[in-house]
Amino acid sequence: MTLSNGVLAELLWRASDEETTHRRRALRKAAAAARFWSEEAAVLEEAGRSLTELRAVGPWVAEKIQRWMDTPPPLPEPDGTRSGYLTFAEVRLVLDADPEWERLPHADLQVHTTDSDGSLPLPEMAAAASGLGRSFIAITDHSQSLTIANGMDEERLHEQVARIDASNAELAAADDPFRILRSMEMDVFLDGTADMEPDALEPLDLVLGAFHSKLRLREDQTDRYLATLRNPSVHVLAHPKARMYGRRAGLEADWSRVFAEAAAQGKAIELDATPARQDLSVELARIAEAEGVEWFSIGSDAHAAHELTFLPFGMATAALAGISRERILNYRSAEAVIAWAADLWARSI
Repeated sequence: MTLSNGVLAELLWRASDEETTHRRRALRKAAAAARFWSEEAAVLEEAGRSLTELRAVGPWVAEKIQRWMDTPPPLPEPDGTRSGYLTFAEVRLVLDADPEWERLPHADLQVHTTDSDGSLPLPEMAAAASGLGRSFIAITDHSQSLTIANGMDEERLHEQVARIDASNAELAAADDPFRILRSMEMDVFLDGTADMEPDALEPLDLVLGAFHSKLRLREDQTDRYLATLRNPSVHVLAHPKARMYGRRAGLEADWSRVFAEAAAQGKAIELDATPARQDLSVELARIAEAEGVEWFSIGSDAHAAHELTFLPFGMATAALAGISRERILNYRSAEAVIAWAADLWARSI
């Protein structure tokens, strides 16, 4: 039996519970790193290479991994907060088998700046995305009720819109095809209402609706999702389950009903590519595809320049769920996405 990096990460995490002090820290560090190893540990082992080539793996941890590979233990059932996540090695295997996912022009439809809780100003974040070859990006800083993330009120949003317009004018004058969409990640409350008035959102090209409170409720949240999808201001349902690796399992709902409603409303569902989110999981993305959701959106959810490279996690999720690139907004032009959102808005109000 070949043990994947994902299984090894869980075994390392479980083994850390049996240790103390520096050994526990070493195992926890290796467990976290295993999800990001670019190669499967089994590939190194089969090639006769040392497991210490893997990040955060020293001789003692390597010996433990080798024993598991030689004699696989009973496979642990992952904790609910750690199940259903792709490893980087799995992402690379999927995308290397179909290079068009990364070769074709594509956008990033969730990016944050210092206008809310990002680490770089808008011009620098845009330049970093352009440098990675993104065709356009959506700047989706947080809305006003998320004060912990420096959420923007109407005045600050409109000031940001003016700066984006100026940046796009400069890009056009320089014959640079890269564009920035005027967007927002808007908070949506339990009853589906938003924390921004429709008039404040009118200048925007794209609005992501997201939950940032009451994320550990165990009762069924189907009605919450249905109300959000029926909100005319929302174009994209962002990181729907609101899960977080090792921290929370996320919300529960009748996902078939939720995605059927998204299909009926013509709304897009996001595949959040942050490795700690991967929201939706492949399992839920398959349900969304089966329920007829027409449009999907992939966002790195980047808050720093290096996080822009997370986008492949969303691409791999789409590929594994059987979602074609033709149904992913990122692979359309900026103009086409703006037109789609405008038409959706017109049909909703």
